[in-house]
Amino acid sequence: MKKIFHLETCKTCQKILKELEPLDGIELREIKSKGVTPEELEAMRALTDSYESLFSRRAMLFRQRGLNNQELGEDDYKNLILEHYTFLKRPVVVVDDQIFIGNAKKQVEGAKAALH
Repeated sequence: MKKIFHLETCKTCQKILKELEPLDGIELREIKSKGVTPEELEAMRALTDSYESLFSRRAMLFRQRGLNNQELGEDDYKNLILEHYTFLKRPVVVVDDQIFIGNAKKQVEGAKAALH
């Protein structure tokens, strides 16, 4: 399975998708319009060490809701990601049994190598 979870309006996601081209045979999943299913989130979690690693602390809602002042656990991270797309760190690139999360250069390079 080759799947990229991204936000269409995010300039960083757009830049990274361009960098990962060609994207033939790769399912592009726009998270704002389609969200993330519990099954997809479980599959992502199985490839990484925690829900926290999939969680974006940069989301505006993170501070607006005062979550930055709370002690969050794994269930909290999971439920927040399922509740609102903005809490998923992006992009998330899944290539078979590998996952690349976020826009750090090392993650993007790893995704590029795994995809091509």
